Amino acid sequence: MEQAINVEWQTSRNSGYAFTKSMRLLNSSDFQNVFDDAPLRTSHQHFLVLARQNQLGIPRLGLVIAKKHIRHAVDRNRMKRLIRETFRVKQQQLAGIDVIVLARKGMNDSTNAVLIEQLNGQWQRLIRKFQKAKSEQPT
Repeated sequence: MEQAINVEWQTSRNSGYAFTKSMRLLNSSDFQNVFDDAPLRTSHQHFLVLARQNQLGIPRLGLVIAKKHIRHAVDRNRMKRLIRETFRVKQQQLAGIDVIVLARKGMNDSTNAVLIEQLNGQWQRLIRKFQKAKSEQPT
């Protein structure tokens, strides 16, 4: 049983769907670049997604999950896991974008299935906006 799990993990890691450290916004200047100029935005009742194109060719994710909006650490960690997982699955389509997800009040009241569905919808909206902006850019 343990071998099957290990093989499955190796397969998903080798298929290009891992969430590595290089796919995270790590320092304040990375976050500030997105906050200062975020031409791509999608909004939802429970979260706000800000994004801008990067020159790296890989997507990067930053999370802002405030204690003010989601009180308990266990709930904040659950939100982070769900956001990272949905981002990881969509990473091939999000290549070349820096993204920040900001949690809003009440996000922790939803079930995992509902949050995953909402996040996937926001990722799809962001991908459409990114492709539209990319096609409108002069070459």
